[in-house]
Amino acid sequence: MKSIRTKLKLNNKQKTLMAQHAGYSRWVYNWGLSLWNAAYRDGYQPNARKLREVFTNHTKPLYPWMKSLSSKVYQYALINLGEAFKRFFQGLGKYPRFKKKGKHDSFTIDNFGKPIELNGWSHKLPFIGMVKTYEPIEATTQKITISRQADDWYLSLAFEFTPTSTEKITDVVGVDLGVKTLATLSTGEVFNSVKPYRKAQNKLAKLQRQVSRKVKHSRNWYKAVIKLAKQHRRVANIRKDALHKLTTYLAKVRLVPVRSL
Repeated sequence: MKSIRTKLKLNNKQKTLMAQHAGYSRWVYNWGLSLWNAAYRDGYQPNARKLREVFTNHTKPLYPWMKSLSSKVYQYALINLGEAFKRFFQGLGKYPRFKKKGKHDSFTIDNFGKPIELNGWSHKLPFIGMVKTYEPIEATTQKITISRQADDWYLSLAFEFTPTSTEKITDVVGVDLGVKTLATLSTGEVFNSVKPYRKAQNKLAKLQRQVSRKVKHSRNWYKAVIKLAKQHRRVANIRKDALHKLTTYLAKVRLVPVRSL
């Protein structure tokens, strides 16, 4: 399996639709968590299937606005809640928490058992309709997840693919991860650290001060928060880019002169 995460090219109407679906997912997740906690206190043993039955038959009819959004959203929200509790009981994660607006906004949908075909730059998603990406995608998947980071939306999916091997000069290479350098190979090659956070510290501090001076939850406060989130995303992307270049090079391992990222 191979995973893809790419940025979506959306207009304002599409962004609003994405936000509505993410809000729907968050609402159902929090509803399910609240009911799960109450049921557990009363001595019952709740699960995602029972919660879905209650929501479908009793809760959803009370909220007409839910009919205008994909029904797959609430189903996956409760599935994710069940998986969160499963990880908790297995000792692999913390007790599930209530979700907050603007933090890890996302939702998952599928095509009712049919495969979702993604070809080129424009893609027809179930219920959502046509969306564009900044890079071409060729994949067939069963479900997709759309998430928000800062003020942008991203498409994530996993699909089957046939791996291809690359011709290598050597099969084994030693890697020494350091502090002053990102990595030093046994071949003598050195990958310098990019240190994006250190370079962006002053700008991050300035943006953080701007957030603290705004009235919380006001329109200007949200604008300042988005600017700060975009800067943090830039720092994270620079770091990820350096790591991807290193791991890709290690996978191919070609003896070339010393270079830096």
